[in-house]
Amino acid sequence: MALSHLASSSRSANLLKPLCSVISLCRSVSTDTTPITVETSIPFTSHQCEAPSRSVETNPKELLTFFRDMEMMRRMQIAADSLYKAKLILGFCHLYDGQEAVAVGMEAAITKKDCIITAYRDHCTFVGRGGTLLEVFSELMGRQAGCSGGKGGSMHFYKKDSNFYGGHGIVGAQVPLGCGLAFAQKYSKDETVTFALYGDGAANQGQLFEALNISALWDLPAILMVWGRQSEKPRRVHHTTNVGIMFLVDGMDALAVKQACKFAKYHALKNGPIILEMDTCRYHGHSMSDPGSTYRTRDEISGVRQERDPIERIRKLILSHDLASEKELKDIEKEVRKEVDDAIAQAKESPMPEPSELFTNVHVKGLGAEMRKIHLAQESPSLILLLLCSAMYEYSFPEMRKSFYALIYRYKEGKMTSHTTCFGPRSGGYHLMMIDMLYECRVRQQTTIPN
Repeated sequence: MALSHLASSSRSANLLKPLCSVISLCRSVSTDTTPITVETSIPFTSHQCEAPSRSVETNPKELLTFFRDMEMMRRMQIAADSLYKAKLILGFCHLYDGQEAVAVGMEAAITKKDCIITAYRDHCTFVGRGGTLLEVFSELMGRQAGCSGGKGGSMHFYKKDSNFYGGHGIVGAQVPLGCGLAFAQKYSKDETVTFALYGDGAANQGQLFEALNISALWDLPAILMVWGRQSEKPRRVHHTTNVGIMFLVDGMDALAVKQACKFAKYHALKNGPIILEMDTCRYHGHSMSDPGSTYRTRDEISGVRQERDPIERIRKLILSHDLASEKELKDIEKEVRKEVDDAIAQAKESPMPEPSELFTNVHVKGLGAEMRKIHLAQESPSLILLLLCSAMYEYSFPEMRKSFYALIYRYKEGKMTSHTTCFGPRSGGYHLMMIDMLYECRVRQQTTIPN
């Protein structure tokens, strides 16, 4: 490998300081898994818990994988920007460039058996879960080859076989659903966790606090991860709930994210929910309709790019350890560009969904009657958790099923108040509508509902 003297030069040493200081140095080929131990440049800031160790173990293979995966995510988002401006992507489009370290660091600390649910900025999380570029660009352009059949668009990616439960368009709506997933994991006792990701703009949502309180009361293995974008609208995220356990992470450092997520998973399985705040900087504005220049300056963004860019940090670490030469990294970048261009070309060839697809996945079938879906994300978190748990355990836990429908039956008969059952009144009557449909379904099935 070239550049064997880079690590010893004072100039390269200064370049490495923003990321880490080397504790042990192992020169090896790119496929080697010989451990390399590095130390994060800044400590984790913890609250009511012991902070993770700053020493992170990695290896050459992982570092090169980080570089390639983040480069692919970056190139994918840049291409999406161009496709949107060319009017090949319509509707909303929220990009992720600058935050790639969160996606790759999190995946490095967990397995595909762990669940992830996120907001509408979901493209890179989907790729991290094993999604393909063809699925990404096809979905963005509304084509059949997309991960949601071309009907979800930018905000609604999904990959159930890797336990990725999608992007969600309503601010904060994914958090109570994520806590519901964690509830299922606790019952199954499979030693897995759920990561519920959200932006700092959702940190004041009532449903988030309700779900977090329930998770704390039940010790659910839920990890709430918030993107705290330092250079956008500066604000520190503070949560006042039963969960006082949280810490701040340098979200521009993939290895720091990996260490934090590894620690959080261990904590959540043993003690219940925990909050991670990722200190990041997204290079694009909130969405493609936001230039991102009214609340921050171009100098702020260029300063972060020069000092904290997640891809450049990994690049410098790779070069300092002679894991690859500058030319080899450039070759990787060229390969990634070609893969992205090829995926776009294939996605353009994919047909639009058939008109008949408009009516698929609109009704729930197999429960004795077809019921119109209620948009659960608009509901009270307490109700969401109850409904989600009922659906998850419909065939696995008969006693829970009986108890749930007994609750509905008693409410319908006037034996319980809406306050007692958590079915409080809302404009539009969604709660009562759901109760009526479930009750009617059971009556039609002639199912005995316990007293």
